[in-house]
Amino acid sequence: MDINELRGIHTLLVMAVFFGIVWWAYSAHRKKANEEAAHLPFDDDDVEKRTLEQEKTEKKQ
Repeated sequence: MDINELRGIHTLLVMAVFFGIVWWAYSAHRKKANEEAAHLPFDDDDVEKRTLEQEKTEKKQ
């Protein structure tokens, strides 16, 4: 067994791990987590509104 065979085995192993991670990330049981992550940028608007309202009430006091 020379170095080129080891490189080929390593390449196949890394490719199998890559496809395993892709399969896990897009599997059906991850759908809810993926949808929650997709909405994270929009959730910041609610936080920003609450922060602005809190700052307004603090300035009034």
